[in-house]
Amino acid sequence: MMIKWIALLWLPLCLPVHRPADDTILWSASRRLVWSDFKGRPDNARDDAALTSSGIEFGYSYNERDGFSWHIACLFDKNKSWVRVKNDYILAHEQGHFDVTEIFARKLNRQLKEYRFNRDRVQKEVPALYQSIMKEQQEMENRYDEETDNSRIKNKQAAWLEKIKRDLDASERYADYK
Repeated sequence: MMIKWIALLWLPLCLPVHRPADDTILWSASRRLVWSDFKGRPDNARDDAALTSSGIEFGYSYNERDGFSWHIACLFDKNKSWVRVKNDYILAHEQGHFDVTEIFARKLNRQLKEYRFNRDRVQKEVPALYQSIMKEQQEMENRYDEETDNSRIKNKQAAWLEKIKRDLDASERYADYK
């Protein structure tokens, strides 16, 4: 018996599972965003200086031979990310969004490692677990922008970047989903 489920959370839009490799960046501690990564066209309906489109690609499967397994990828979409104002300060804010996405990819990985597989309930429980984590991520993304006024409140921005770094450090052991 094979159970398979693929889900995506892509902020603000969904990314197809079969993505061209040069259109996305897989999150890496050693690879920070640069302005040339932002290839999208600015949305004239928004007044943001920049927009990061990052998301978590997720799928899982079960079969008798391999058991329960999953795939997680934290991705940045170059073509849906855009910039109007380029400076290091705004780039750090945008990197913060990508880093928040990575924090929740790790949280999803942790939850799946702790999950007690039940063949009869997996199709209900795993999507519910995923949705719960994605809801938390969206709430954190919203708080990040609200509390920093989209990076305009410098002391709040600095505090958030420290919090994000602490959260990344604390979740390092769950970064092994790659």
